[in-house]
Amino acid sequence: MNLKSRCENRRDKVDCTAGRLCAGRIALAGGVSVHKITLDFDYRKATQALNYFAVKEGGRINKMKALKLVYFADRYHLRKYGRPVTNDTYFAMSYGPVPSGVKDVAEGSEFLGDTEKDYARIYLDRETGSLDLRSASPVDKDALSESDVEALAFAWERFGHLDRFELARRTHEYPEWTKHRAALSLVSRIQMTLTDFLDDPATNVEKCFELTPQDREARLEQLEEMVKINGLWS
Repeated sequence: MNLKSRCENRRDKVDCTAGRLCAGRIALAGGVSVHKITLDFDYRKATQALNYFAVKEGGRINKMKALKLVYFADRYHLRKYGRPVTNDTYFAMSYGPVPSGVKDVAEGSEFLGDTEKDYARIYLDRETGSLDLRSASPVDKDALSESDVEALAFAWERFGHLDRFELARRTHEYPEWTKHRAALSLVSRIQMTLTDFLDDPATNVEKCFELTPQDREARLEQLEEMVKINGLWS
């Protein structure tokens, strides 16, 4: 199954074409109207991110804990470098933000294509009935950029000592999730918007990279540029 087919059939129903951005309307700072941005999910980086955290945990890690650590790494990388590590589509759910493609990799989901499944099997073991992931091979850092590794290291150093439930509670402090809190009493999940990751939480909460107003404007301009590129492909 190729990426387009996987995206069309996976349960989040994201309209995704390989190598392109997907569209839905939102408004950025200053009232500039651009598209909701969904990037081309990188299953190799997603697999290696999970493997990285499993290795850091001693070779085995709870799946929910790993997903929350990926969220913090993606938030950091987006704020500092203008893109997430995994390029995943996030959903707000009761236990916090969930990277949908990374979750599929962690669970060996039927929504993965054969290439993605075969790649993940090299690096991750999933025991039937277990809530844990086990590292099956060393992390392939060739699949990760230096900045990707920096973001993963940040997430581990700041949050790796916490258990999965405390991590979930911490994710509830971030504006990209809290804006959906009330609606989640009515539905099980809501697609999140990458631009919301640029908003700051309360002053006593780890921001996952401090942004100046100029930095934030630059990140928004990068996202606008992605929309323009998408227009060229349309």
